[in-house]
Amino acid sequence: MAQHQVDRALDTVDAAMRQLRTAMRGIPARREGFKSHHDATAKAVAKLTVALEDSRAAIKN
Repeated sequence: MAQHQVDRALDTVDAAMRQLRTAMRGIPARREGFKSHHDATAKAVAKLTVALEDSRAAIKN
């Protein structure tokens, strides 16, 4: 995966998480455990994002 692909992937993930945050505004946060699922997903995406950022050094253009 080239660095520009990493950049695009990170931009796409960032946009999706912003869209999710906007969508969350209309949902009761504690409804049927949705908040816990959201939190777990947000943490997993954050870990993925950090791992992708850290992998830049290993990726050659």
